[in-house]
Amino acid sequence: MTVLSDVRKASAKFYAALDSLARGDNAAMTRDVWFNGPGATAQHPVGPRHRSYKAVLESFAQVGKVATGGEVRLRDQEIDAGGDMAVETGTEVGSITIGGQKVNFELRVTNIYRRDGDSWKIFHHHADPSPAMAAAVDRVMKAHA
Repeated sequence: MTVLSDVRKASAKFYAALDSLARGDNAAMTRDVWFNGPGATAQHPVGPRHRSYKAVLESFAQVGKVATGGEVRLRDQEIDAGGDMAVETGTEVGSITIGGQKVNFELRVTNIYRRDGDSWKIFHHHADPSPAMAAAVDRVMKAHA
């Protein structure tokens, strides 16, 4: 396999896990997807930047607790790879239901992948902010306060 095909495989694994998460199942968002080492980060459409493998997985688990009936896919994928790192840009499109409210989205994203032994794993995920998602999360938080 080439580096680009290996990174595309890692991306497909990440987006399959993200798609499952949008339906409330965070079981796939694991060490098999994420780089488990110093520097792993995520900046979701809602909330702060999460720094460390543990914080990143915990942030996804929180999404899995409130999300249902959604779907996520990557459109307009571009990958630039070299050495042990690769950058992917594109647009995440889909929907997510949070607290009974369906939110459609189209977010620009940047993902960074790192080589981990013989495979590639996501190291950083950054998506545009989503005011609609933030509003839905706020309503859920207030309802459970």
